[in-house]
Amino acid sequence: MSTSLQGTTDPAAIDGRQDDIRRGRKPATASGNRTSRSADIFNEQRRHLFDCVRPLYDDPLAIAAGSGCRVTDYDGREYLDAFAGILTTSLGHCHPAIVAAVQQQAARVGHLSTLYVNHRQVEAARALADISPGDLDRTFFLNSGTEAIETALATARLHTGRTEIIALRQAYHGRTSMAAALTAHAPWRVLPGTVTGITHALSPYPYRAPFGDASDEELVEIYARDLIEVIETTTNGHPAAFIAETIQGVGGYIVPPRGYFQRMAEIIRSYGGLLIADEVQAGFGRTGTHWFGIEHWDIVPDIMVMAKGIAGGMPVGAVTTTAEIAGSWRGKTISTFGGNPVCMAAMVATLGVMHAEDVRTRARDRGGQLRNALDALGARYNWIGEVRGMGLMQAIELVEDPATKEPSPRLAGKLLHAARDEGLLIGIGGLHGHVIRLGPSLLIEEEEMEEVTARLERACATVEARR
Repeated sequence: MSTSLQGTTDPAAIDGRQDDIRRGRKPATASGNRTSRSADIFNEQRRHLFDCVRPLYDDPLAIAAGSGCRVTDYDGREYLDAFAGILTTSLGHCHPAIVAAVQQQAARVGHLSTLYVNHRQVEAARALADISPGDLDRTFFLNSGTEAIETALATARLHTGRTEIIALRQAYHGRTSMAAALTAHAPWRVLPGTVTGITHALSPYPYRAPFGDASDEELVEIYARDLIEVIETTTNGHPAAFIAETIQGVGGYIVPPRGYFQRMAEIIRSYGGLLIADEVQAGFGRTGTHWFGIEHWDIVPDIMVMAKGIAGGMPVGAVTTTAEIAGSWRGKTISTFGGNPVCMAAMVATLGVMHAEDVRTRARDRGGQLRNALDALGARYNWIGEVRGMGLMQAIELVEDPATKEPSPRLAGKLLHAARDEGLLIGIGGLHGHVIRLGPSLLIEEEEMEEVTARLERACATVEARR
């Protein structure tokens, strides 16, 4: 019989709960009038952390333990995690291979700066070169996607001798001054206007394209003309780079029309600039069939940026490019913790499991299973304006009226909380907070996906009844 963890922070009790999860035992669910340990922890958080560190739910949720696709809170309730820490725990929580690699490396040597040769860093870079498209085989390791974005931009500027960057509206690229300036979501731009030399082209957002009905080919040419106009009117005509997420994540899993990236690459290169593909969310098999999202469009970018799922939850960011472009950075630079042996060991273990488990095929198959269920929900509820995504990166956009497409953060919030009540963790996104995002572990099993979709169906029924 499993034991409730209500109100406990005892490590032994949490470890025991982890064992229960691994053995498939049903958790004790906290119910009735109880004191929420999650609420107690959040009250302590408010005393000691910045106010901007905000939980997702109105009733805060604190996770005590996790294994695979399941997590348990401090009150003993188990949840199916269908968002994977914003697509970061790519192999699920506490994968044994990653845990073992971290433990073994930490017991051997935990930190080496780049003043010394780090075998683990070389091993990780070689593994990344083996799966990267084209001749992208030189890597710089950082601690996060934001740092990787900054490094990619600096690399492009050093290589081209230019400074101006073109990003996309609806983009999200990180939280530093430069990355936030690239980001085109008002709530995330806490210090707007502090970086010059950045402009934004139209997002390739077919569902909200202001052009009426148009084919993919017609949309691509509209977006192409816009990019040309942006270059010729808002830059000096000599851009350093065009940067884009292959699928816009925070924007709500916006998938561009077919042919989009081929055309954008052609245009930016015709002006002497580089194409930077942001694969922070879409990379490492997430979109199915290929290792990276950009490969669906048969394009090799000049620079590729990665993070999140790269090391199964450990903090790693990476910039990969060609030898020629990497060689343009001749000045001094360093990342104290970037490429540290422990995180590199985790990355090597993660990529090893990804190969062994063929996550590209798994994401394609389980993503198809999820997409079929979401399409069925879209046909049932007219407040689901669009279902979209690729592989295990799927979203539903919620609207107040399918005719006007008015965004509905109201309904998205209701669905977010209704899903939690069903023991399902999902994500939220979109410019107005009106898009539900799903991106579970790449190792999710067919039966677990059936459970995810069943819980989501019940949550949607609850929202419909309470509209």
